[in-house]
Amino acid sequence: MKKKYILQSSMKTARVTRLIAKTIDIFIVIILGMLFYPFGLLLALFYLAISDSLYGGQSVGKRFMGFSVISLVDGKPCSTKQSFIRNLPLSIPLVFAIIPPWGIIFCTILLFPLVLLELYLLFKLDSGHRLGDVMADTTVIGNDPNRVDIQKAQQSWFKNSENNMSPANRTNY
Repeated sequence: MKKKYILQSSMKTARVTRLIAKTIDIFIVIILGMLFYPFGLLLALFYLAISDSLYGGQSVGKRFMGFSVISLVDGKPCSTKQSFIRNLPLSIPLVFAIIPPWGIIFCTILLFPLVLLELYLLFKLDSGHRLGDVMADTTVIGNDPNRVDIQKAQQSWFKNSENNMSPANRTNY
């Protein structure tokens, strides 16, 4: 008897993991927005707009789940401009949430179809891109520890300083 698994392929696993990473980021946005309302909504919008350009193309959720956002144009980590464009489908409805009570209602009405569209594209496109990726020419990649740029980022700055010091200048603690 052949077992059926929910996540049958690595692409499905990557898509669900990306969804978890975005959920972590949205959770941060909700916490910021609710705890420090109305200033918290502005802070949450700012975080959401630039989140994918933090940590060399990683939002907090992507960093936690092991993903990076890179540009399809040059292969470099996501820029602030690309992050802003990439997150427009989620941040535009949040702008309306600043205006109570009708803004919150309009935010909910606008957010629902945009989230459904994002999920549809994420799971139906062969590339796994969502609307924000298409708009900003970006893609999400897994952090491969063999990539040279990740290896350089993970090197300790203590190693470089010890190698550059002469033996007379080194002190043992």
